[in-house]
Amino acid sequence: MMTGASTPPSSSRPRRSRLRTFLPLGIAAWLVLEIWLLTVVAGAAGGLTVFLLLIAGFVLGAVVIKRAGRRAFQNLNEALQRGVAPSSGGGSGLMMLGGLLLMLPGLISDAAGLLLLLPPVQKAVGRYAERTVDRGLRRATPGSLGDAFQQARIHRPDGKVVQGEVIREEPGDAPQEPRPPLNR
Repeated sequence: MMTGASTPPSSSRPRRSRLRTFLPLGIAAWLVLEIWLLTVVAGAAGGLTVFLLLIAGFVLGAVVIKRAGRRAFQNLNEALQRGVAPSSGGGSGLMMLGGLLLMLPGLISDAAGLLLLLPPVQKAVGRYAERTVDRGLRRATPGSLGDAFQQARIHRPDGKVVQGEVIREEPGDAPQEPRPPLNR
């Protein structure tokens, strides 16, 4: 006699991706390697030197992120003034990632952040990322995240999904009342 729900066969269970399997292990190995390297450098050069290196990396990362953000904002502003779409080039996102890696405590992340600040490395990583995203978008199936941006859905309490568009019609000669602020 069986009680409870029967377990589904193992073949119907979706297979776990390699990234989801090995990413936590990779992050743990990276953290252990960072701590080990910091202790080795502290033993050779002293704790104050390691502390100053970490502070310098944090300050440099903050400066890089601020500069890259300002450059990205200027590019967006210029593109909007010209009335064209902003260019995807420039590497501001990769510069921000490099600055973030510099801000993280650790010498390996600092080295990776400094590498991302070099223009040839930015171009190579940018091309690789663009190819990866294009490949992923081509493989996306209807109903996936890529399709979600193209649909407007309203979820009703009974679970049914109603697709639609909200149109608000206001008469032109109606008195324009001040609207309440959005920050309430």
